[in-house]
Amino acid sequence: MLDRPLRALLERPVGALAAALDRPGVTPDGLTLVGLGLGLGSAVAAATQLWALALVLWLVSRVVDGLDGALARRRRADDRFSADDRAGGDSQAGGFLDITCDFVVYGATVLGVALGATAAFDAPWQPFAAVLLAYYVNGAAFLAFSSIAERTGRQLDDGRSLSFLGRLAEGTETIVVHSLWLIVPFWSWQLATAWAVFVGISAVQRVVAGYRALR
Repeated sequence: MLDRPLRALLERPVGALAAALDRPGVTPDGLTLVGLGLGLGSAVAAATQLWALALVLWLVSRVVDGLDGALARRRRADDRFSADDRAGGDSQAGGFLDITCDFVVYGATVLGVALGATAAFDAPWQPFAAVLLAYYVNGAAFLAFSSIAERTGRQLDDGRSLSFLGRLAEGTETIVVHSLWLIVPFWSWQLATAWAVFVGISAVQRVVAGYRALR
């Protein structure tokens, strides 16, 4: 819901950061993998109840994740770099790697918070399981839509590698909720309950919208 206006708002500062990183040896895929490592580190920190560290690692991982696409767009159009350097910015391979790493990080951080909260606050695990189920349905819906839309020429082009069916719960909302879990972990299962409902509604919206768009 908030991704499009936030992307427009952050376009210039993200572009400036990407320009600062636009050096030989720094690739978009490399940034994606750094974001993956930071995100997994956040999950481990949350599981061991190091909430402040988990929050810092989570936020930095999302900043890095936002820079890989911006650097890829610069790199593909820049003749200063070799073909090997520009290969790290290939939109198809990079987009595949990026979305895969995002799913790994999102799932791992939910699990990390669930482990930490159940151990520290005796929180129930079921709300976190419901979030993972909602993520699974959402991911299946928009990835299946993107694949079929590509074959049938019905892509939704918003500058991303995949045809993304935007609805209530998108990347911005996910970053906010995962951050809140780490800021107030003693309320994490209550937040997870509400978030599971929110993401579940988005999943239904994506299934309906995708089906209608492909009819």
